[in-house]
Amino acid sequence: MWSVEGNRQRLDGGAMFGNVPRALWQRWITPDDAHRIPLACRCLLVEEDSGRRVLFETGIGAFFSPKLRERFGVESAEHVLLKSLAELGFEPCDIDVVVLSHLHFDHAGGLLTPWSEGTAPALVFPDASYVVSEPAWQRAMTPHARDRASFIPALQPLLAATGKLERVPSDSAKSSTLGDHYRLHASNGHTPGLLLTEVEAAEPVLFAGDLIPGRPWVHLPITMGYDRFPELLIDEKTALLGDLVNRGGRIFFTHDADIALSTLALDERGRFTAVDDRDRLVAEPLS
Repeated sequence: MWSVEGNRQRLDGGAMFGNVPRALWQRWITPDDAHRIPLACRCLLVEEDSGRRVLFETGIGAFFSPKLRERFGVESAEHVLLKSLAELGFEPCDIDVVVLSHLHFDHAGGLLTPWSEGTAPALVFPDASYVVSEPAWQRAMTPHARDRASFIPALQPLLAATGKLERVPSDSAKSSTLGDHYRLHASNGHTPGLLLTEVEAAEPVLFAGDLIPGRPWVHLPITMGYDRFPELLIDEKTALLGDLVNRGGRIFFTHDADIALSTLALDERGRFTAVDDRDRLVAEPLS
């Protein structure tokens, strides 16, 4: 397993912490002069014994025009994910499967080529199959007014045209594309059909997506202003984290600016906490 950095961005700290007062959240993350906090768009790469390579998400990428890049605090016009993969010795054609927790632009935008005036976007992983949940796909196709701006209209037709898109039913814990060494967890608190994938390992690893975007959000009451159903999300976190603690599970964070992976534990008051933090993974063994 490798943690792979994509384009970073900055978003409003109040939006990222929902109803948490600034006096509290700024103890965890220092905002800039525009009240924004730094966020990674980190991906997880798994190379199986067979040599197949599975990439979990693609980050925000570089598909935005300069005006929108500025609006959403994207820090580079370069496609950082592709650069990071190259530094590890991988080219886009080396990626066999891309798993998308959902289709918000900060998780799926890295599927697209960088913005260029007058040029239509294209997919950057030419040989990959794609996995997304059916509810997440339907949400992207017919978004609500509240989250319509979170999707990329040009992306869904490109994915469908590959003929290699698996839309996983909401009640399925397995993907036919991924196989038996991955367990799927469904979540609807952030957005309908959020697909959280657990990688089988001696200590299982959960790609937590936007259910738990970083270490502060491990704490049960902490949710984002972007979450559709915060109370449902808290219930989902409670059940999932309890199960992972019992099995010695670890959480991979996509948006934490500093930490890629933590082990879950209970503190002296019985609250979930993140321990044994890792800032990155470099060829981490699965077993």
